[in-house]
Amino acid sequence: MIGRLRGLLIEKQPPELLIEVNGVGYEVQMPMSCFYELPNVGEEAVIYTHFVVREDAQLLYGFNTVKERALFREVIKANGVGPKLGLGILSGMTASQFVSCVEREDISTLVKLPGVGKKTAERLVVEMKDRLKGWGAGDLFTPATDAAPIDSAPVAEQPNAEEEAISALLALGYKPTQASKVVSQIAKPDMSSESLIREALKSMV
Repeated sequence: MIGRLRGLLIEKQPPELLIEVNGVGYEVQMPMSCFYELPNVGEEAVIYTHFVVREDAQLLYGFNTVKERALFREVIKANGVGPKLGLGILSGMTASQFVSCVEREDISTLVKLPGVGKKTAERLVVEMKDRLKGWGAGDLFTPATDAAPIDSAPVAEQPNAEEEAISALLALGYKPTQASKVVSQIAKPDMSSESLIREALKSMV
């Protein structure tokens, strides 16, 4: 079991990153709520991981804190919710928003998340309401009023910001037409890919 990585951040391609630990590069997928808080490429990062072994792949999901990882593990315990869907859920809203939706049985908001239909939303509420009691007030990921500060992307990345944002939304489970439409509506010349992704996710919930 790989539970924690500490090393040099080599690449950031939302929602995936590459971190080098003692000469070995690990590909890790992160909810965008966590991705926003990563240091810049070339800096050291510490990531808590959840390791998934399948017949056709070995996957690592990363988080900035143990608490974030714990919530992810609770989410994927729900019937019909796998790691990929869990990644999309915790990218589409902050942790406090998700906990609040479950507590208020807010099905209408949950179904706006990628891959979450009415039945899945109902299962999340039924199965997680009791398990989420005691998580406490406040957002486990970022302040409820806003997400983490955005680092300005290098100028060289700007021309590809929209493509990177669309690619990240597709990886999170959004449909191509939906992703393209939302990104084109909010895109501005000086926005980084992470800025676009954050605003796109906020506009779809």
